[in-house]
Amino acid sequence: MSEEVRTPLIRLEKRSGMDKKKVWAIRVASILVALILGCIPMIISGNNPFSAYGVIIQGSLSRPVYIRQTIKIAIPLLGCALAIAPCFKMRFWNIGAEGQITIGAMCATYFALYWYDKVPHVVLLLIMFLAAVIGGGIWALIPAFFKAKWNTNETLFTLMMNYIAIGIVAWLQGGPWEGRKGSQLIPMFNDAARLPDVFKVHCGWIVVLVLVVLMYIYMNKTKQGYEIAVIGDSVNTARYAGMNVGQIMMRTMFISGAISGLVGFLTVSGANYTLFSGVADGVGFTAITVAWLSQLNSFAMIAISMMLAVLEKGANTLQTRLQVPASISDIITGILLFTMLSCEFFINYRIIFRSRTGKEEKV
Repeated sequence: MSEEVRTPLIRLEKRSGMDKKKVWAIRVASILVALILGCIPMIISGNNPFSAYGVIIQGSLSRPVYIRQTIKIAIPLLGCALAIAPCFKMRFWNIGAEGQITIGAMCATYFALYWYDKVPHVVLLLIMFLAAVIGGGIWALIPAFFKAKWNTNETLFTLMMNYIAIGIVAWLQGGPWEGRKGSQLIPMFNDAARLPDVFKVHCGWIVVLVLVVLMYIYMNKTKQGYEIAVIGDSVNTARYAGMNVGQIMMRTMFISGAISGLVGFLTVSGANYTLFSGVADGVGFTAITVAWLSQLNSFAMIAISMMLAVLEKGANTLQTRLQVPASISDIITGILLFTMLSCEFFINYRIIFRSRTGKEEKV
């Protein structure tokens, strides 16, 4: 006797496609919902939400000096998002950008501390650049090699390597590179090891904009970019087509780590002028959000990075002007990111409810 197959009350169905106008309507609606939900913690804290949002915009975009500070926040976010994009396209979950930034910054710092009086300014910056790129690339290559050789879990491997990198720098702070004894601080860079400014912002913004174009070309117009896309769709298909999957993984991860290392160089030589264990400042994790929200589109990453930079810079102003706790600012930022990420779910899937009559109603 055959059993009756019951239709589930709620199920998901993959959308075959959605009109672009509807896609953007959902994304705009998600931002509006986030802004409305963001009013709740502001009201609870006893502040006018409209005034709070006004302060966020004023604190990040109202004056040239604020705009420059916002751009400085966006530079590492954009650079790191570009770094992890090819890995994510390949379905290789590189969660180790934080450590790769730290190692790149550490390698650049060595030459900033000990070579500043041995070579000319431009040569020193080039050496620091190469050291950061190679250091970050090699650090990323380690988990890629283990993945290719023994199929280890890249998520855990790359995540754990973050803490190793941070620990190494923490040891240097209180050991070989410590400036004044007992300070636990590495000395500030000499002027020769600092990046020049362009429009009163360090030239790193030019570097990352060039990287946007190069990454777009690499991902969409080259053979290597095609190989990354094929592996992301199906590893078995890639192997059937004769691709060396392990080699492509290692190559892609080296490129990802190299760009992250470059971000570390830009951070220590253009913004901080010194090295410390928290030099990455969570950029490696926030960049994951940037990459996903932009759907791994290089040019869309510019807008997302700037939006998050505006929120971060504006939130700092919010704390000082309205005496709003830092936790409230973090809650507002979290709500915005959550709703924007959630909207991608409704773009890619539809919810199907079973009616009382047994028929299905699609949403």
